[in-house]
Amino acid sequence: MMKKVLLLAVCTGLGMAATISCAKKQEGAAKAPGYSGMTVRLLTDATGIDDKSFNAASWRGILEFYGDTWNSTKLRGQAYDVVTAQTQDMYVPNVRQATDEGYDLIVASGFTFVNAIREVALEYPNQNYMIIDINEVNLPNVLEVIFAEHEGSYLVGAIAAHKALADGIANPKFGFIGGVPGVVITKFEVGFVQGVLSVIPDAEIVDYYVNNWGDPASAKTQAKTWYDSGVYAIYSAAGGSGNGTIAQVKEYRLQGKNVWAIGVDSDQHDEGLYNATESAVLTSMIKFVETGMLYGLNAIKNSSFRGEVITLDLRANGVGYTTRNSALTQDIKDKVEETKRRIIAGEVQVAASHEQAKLLPGFPQNLSAKDN
Repeated sequence: MMKKVLLLAVCTGLGMAATISCAKKQEGAAKAPGYSGMTVRLLTDATGIDDKSFNAASWRGILEFYGDTWNSTKLRGQAYDVVTAQTQDMYVPNVRQATDEGYDLIVASGFTFVNAIREVALEYPNQNYMIIDINEVNLPNVLEVIFAEHEGSYLVGAIAAHKALADGIANPKFGFIGGVPGVVITKFEVGFVQGVLSVIPDAEIVDYYVNNWGDPASAKTQAKTWYDSGVYAIYSAAGGSGNGTIAQVKEYRLQGKNVWAIGVDSDQHDEGLYNATESAVLTSMIKFVETGMLYGLNAIKNSSFRGEVITLDLRANGVGYTTRNSALTQDIKDKVEETKRRIIAGEVQVAASHEQAKLLPGFPQNLSAKDN
């Protein structure tokens, strides 16, 4: 059952659950020696928790719940841990291993785990699972967390367009680089395109899919081609592959070229630094994966865990954007905040699918986005 949850206060009442363990565990499962509290295992794709993007945000949610930090993971190996799959054929074995070891919650970071989670969760109805970025499992023991990526992406698209106008760019072009095509990445792309067109209705848009989450070299090559052809800003929703876009734009800004990258999922401002104070990342579309992670962990802690779908949108502070870059003037920030208010109020409707977006006046018909 779809349930849209406003999670403005979901992060209250946190702290380590030292003695609470509510999930039904597999027979014979054992906790780490000397530890009797709640346990969680995070499962990621090959990019791991050092992707500086989506998986990193999932990990931060776990650290926050247990009171640890990135540099001080005192409870790692006892309360929580992470397993990275180098290839997709390891997804099912990794889910099974975590199940056999009896974690209170098993979290799959990313929609590519959907088939693995569905397969194993059907076999183990008493084990609690959580998957981030998909709502297709529909099982009573699987919590599914999705985001309104199209809303946040609309805002960063508007920022890029406003900045192009402020810089006096004639006929600005904008690019989108995706990872693996699918319904989630489509929300990023169509939201971004709508945001750009809301400011510059006749803007030219180009797109490219790497078909890989961990191939920054391909993204860098494409970004260079686009920047050389006059593309002003590139938005990458491609996991670790998107780091290639940032690498290229840093090189070009060091050479004095007026081009930009737009970060995704986490604040990528620091990854874009090309000198002590200036970043080539104009803004980042933040997906507060931490909020979803905390929701699932607290559900286990409070014995309220159940199979459901929660949607984190602008209203629920599930998505947003960053303003750390000094290149963003107050005028641009004021305009985008007004757009944000209008989206939350329902005055601006943002299409979430390619099928819907193509019906909008002026929306480009030749994009590579897919709805499945």
